[in-house]
Amino acid sequence: MQMTAAKELEINNVDFHHTNMQRDIILQQLKARGCRITKQRKMLLDVILNEDCSSCKEIYYKAAMKDKHIGTATVYRMINILEEIGAINRKNMYKIACGPECEVKDACVIEFDDQTVIELTGKTWNNVVQEGLAAMGYPVNSRIKSVTVKSCEFSR
Repeated sequence: MQMTAAKELEINNVDFHHTNMQRDIILQQLKARGCRITKQRKMLLDVILNEDCSSCKEIYYKAAMKDKHIGTATVYRMINILEEIGAINRKNMYKIACGPECEVKDACVIEFDDQTVIELTGKTWNNVVQEGLAAMGYPVNSRIKSVTVKSCEFSR
């Protein structure tokens, strides 16, 4: 059964209105929390709502295509705020897979509770994990294939 153009337009219109309603609700919650609603925050929210991203890194790359001045720290702060207000849940969102030769500049971004941020290259991230495992007595005979980090509700 083939969908008519009118029916397809109606479905797309419903999706559009649903996304706009979500966007408006989230923006209201951000305002109520005292956040300024900047162009970058709106753009990030649009990327999160309209794109199929599975990590902050993906969100950053898609956002950077729209605004070359956006920084990774801005993306991570926005994701944290959205998680705090319950707009998103990023459990199992990260899957880091970098080998010892990886030169990706922001393969791992670590944000501390004092708002400082450290960006590690894939190579550095791999070294940190390998050395950390060795220091804790784990065998490190094999190359790391991937690291999955789950969020912890007790981390705040």
